[in-house]
Amino acid sequence: MIKHILVPIGSKENASNTLQYAIDFAKEIGAKVFVFRAYKVLSKAGTFININDILERETNLYIQTIISAVETKGVDVKMISAKGGTLESINAVHEELGIDLIVVGPRSNSIKEEVFLGSTSGSIVKQTEIPVLIVPEEYKFSPFKVALTAFKSGILEHQKVLTPLQEIKRLFNTKINLLLVKTPDYKEEDLIVDASLKGLQNTFSSSENVTTFQGVLEHFQSNNPDLLCVFRRKRGFFQKLWEKNTVLKSEFHCSIPLLILSGRQ
Repeated sequence: MIKHILVPIGSKENASNTLQYAIDFAKEIGAKVFVFRAYKVLSKAGTFININDILERETNLYIQTIISAVETKGVDVKMISAKGGTLESINAVHEELGIDLIVVGPRSNSIKEEVFLGSTSGSIVKQTEIPVLIVPEEYKFSPFKVALTAFKSGILEHQKVLTPLQEIKRLFNTKINLLLVKTPDYKEEDLIVDASLKGLQNTFSSSENVTTFQGVLEHFQSNNPDLLCVFRRKRGFFQKLWEKNTVLKSEFHCSIPLLILSGRQ
């Protein structure tokens, strides 16, 4: 079940919308929301001022400012400020609380128009094993009607990777359309779809494309989804994007919420 949602916040203009989306989603599913921001540890010799205490207070004030800009709607919203890097802090929070889903904007700190995933969002997608829901800028929450779930291998390492998708289907009666994309480097075993994944499907289709993304583009309009679901795999959807954290719109972009599940490495 999705009980704990973590929302890492970046720039103010995107943070409040992403947080509002997460709260609206949490209200529908009965989850708690943890608003998160990390701050770097600084050391400055020859001063009596504790810089880290100041940074912690400023970080907490920033989080409070973002929370005050949204409607909590009765949802349990808590703030977490963490000393250190974003990724290690997220992993530490996950170990302590058990995070079921991260909700993040695509460009938390990037101002470049050509960027789809900024370095922070990109590193979270790449380097954590927690499911991630990427919410487009200025996007408002509404229950998912159709989820296009695209993959190049039907093999799952463990069943719990499907939990967020199973929960979404159960709670919103979402139609799950599976799309198996047969890429040039496929193996025969990739064409066998795991029984748990197959059990979710309303429709199933397959196509032959150079990349999974091209398969998505080819089938996007006919499926008309309001949620795109893919698996996080080094030999999968983000295969060409693993070398760096930032992802350009020319490489990949998505105009609807993108759910990224952990997959076989």
